Amino acid sequence: MMRRVGALLAAVAIAAPATARDAPTFGEPADIIAAEIAFARLAQDKGQWTAFRATAAPDAKMFAGGPVRVAAFLQGKPNPLVSVRWQPYAVWEACDGSYGVTRGAWQRPNSTGWFITVWQRQGKKATYKWVLDQGDVLAAPLAAPEMIAAKLADCPARRFHDDEPRRPVPAKPEGPRDYLTGTSDDGTLDWATVIAADGRRNFTLRLKQDGIMRVVLQAQGQP
Repeated sequence: MMRRVGALLAAVAIAAPATARDAPTFGEPADIIAAEIAFARLAQDKGQWTAFRATAAPDAKMFAGGPVRVAAFLQGKPNPLVSVRWQPYAVWEACDGSYGVTRGAWQRPNSTGWFITVWQRQGKKATYKWVLDQGDVLAAPLAAPEMIAAKLADCPARRFHDDEPRRPVPAKPEGPRDYLTGTSDDGTLDWATVIAADGRRNFTLRLKQDGIMRVVLQAQGQP
């Protein structure tokens, strides 16, 4: 099973563009899968924290006993001798491709678990940086799928008359982003990580399907 999944991931990585290109009008889940695979490969080639720093957006967050800003938390942090390995098993993406979420499995020499990563498209190019990374240990490995599952949100209906009222574009927030919660630019994907009083994390991802926002992924993590 893992061999078939590994071959599929390698094929996606090889097919990925070597340089940034203009982003398509609609989301392309393969772009996010390729970004996740490249992230995982970089961790093996250059070191775990080197890869995390290189692929994170400026205000990205991860969890280390609580939410921490990656740039500050990893500043000067040496790479572990053995980097964690991981593989994406599923991806969900907003219709416009502004954000996507991957879920998959990770392995260390004596432990295994799950991860969820939120990816943001950078400007007008089809390149992605991650903005939120979290996960937890599992007693048994996640079952590897035959193929990576990919879901693209329903796209808003197009307007054919210029005289129809248009929805106002919300102003971009100023200052650092929190990224524990967020919404795609077109409103077809949103996520939230709620931290309980005891530090436990509850992650919920919603995607627009059949005209309404539906919960497509939920996960719980330890502090």
